[in-house]
Amino acid sequence: MHPITIAALAAFPPQLEAHYAAIPAEFRHWAPASWEGVPSEPFTAIEQICHVRDIEIDGYHLRFQRTLDEANPLLASIDSDILARERNYAAADPAEIFMSFRAARAKTVELLSGLDQEQFRRSAEFEGYGRLTLRSLAHYLCSHDQQHLAGLQWLLGKIEASRL
Repeated sequence: MHPITIAALAAFPPQLEAHYAAIPAEFRHWAPASWEGVPSEPFTAIEQICHVRDIEIDGYHLRFQRTLDEANPLLASIDSDILARERNYAAADPAEIFMSFRAARAKTVELLSGLDQEQFRRSAEFEGYGRLTLRSLAHYLCSHDQQHLAGLQWLLGKIEASRL
């Protein structure tokens, strides 16, 4: 695994927290009139951080483990809208979200840091992505992180525009 990807994954939790902290408190549950152009899922700020935590734990932890343990497993995509409703993201406690996410990401970084090249080459089929390797999954997770930083910046732009 390229060191820049591991470093980016490790550095993400404080970046996510800082981006969330930039959202004015009165806008953390706010949704724009249109989500057109959003670079992440169309979630409010609080929903964004819940989603990132749940995709880490329920998505990538499971995907990495199955790719390591099974021969070419089919990795399911997660319906984020259903999760948001079922887990009542709007009522989440940000401090709790960040605490559990930091622990989950530390587990991810520890796992990926301990793998050898043969393990990174293990393959799977990922719903919506096609055939890939465990290394591919790590890059997709890193990309997902960046999409959500962009989503929070996009929300900040919409918040500022709403003040006109």
